[in-house]
Amino acid sequence: MIDPLPLNPLVNSGQKLKVWQTVNDKRPVNLDIGTIALPITAYTSILHRISGVFLVAGVALLFWLLGTSLDGPEGFAQAKACLASFWGKLSIWAVLVGLIYHSAAGVKHLVMDAGIGESMEGGETGAKLVLAVSAVLAVLAGLWIW
Repeated sequence: MIDPLPLNPLVNSGQKLKVWQTVNDKRPVNLDIGTIALPITAYTSILHRISGVFLVAGVALLFWLLGTSLDGPEGFAQAKACLASFWGKLSIWAVLVGLIYHSAAGVKHLVMDAGIGESMEGGETGAKLVLAVSAVLAVLAGLWIW
């Protein structure tokens, strides 16, 4: 068996082994992520990252629509029909919502980089503001599309 700390002279003492076993015994065996209470700032940060990844797929969709519309009169008619359908409108709205949220959270990060709202209270206020602004703009985008 390999000694875990070969350079430490206290490794083989009973006291050191007892402390090591006590620390190991108190660690959780299986951490349930669903039971951890994260602050609102963590949720908005996670959503910011997800919206960034989502925008990559959204840009691919928009490029496909642009390419289809530039194929000629038939392609333009196909893109126009796609955008007029329920699923087309829903897809464009989803891309806009992702862009709205990602932009609002990005502006919050820029404001925090300027030194405003760097405390925990400021971060929570900024996170709530991002969610509120994003919700209002998402509803307005939905009204504009439909």
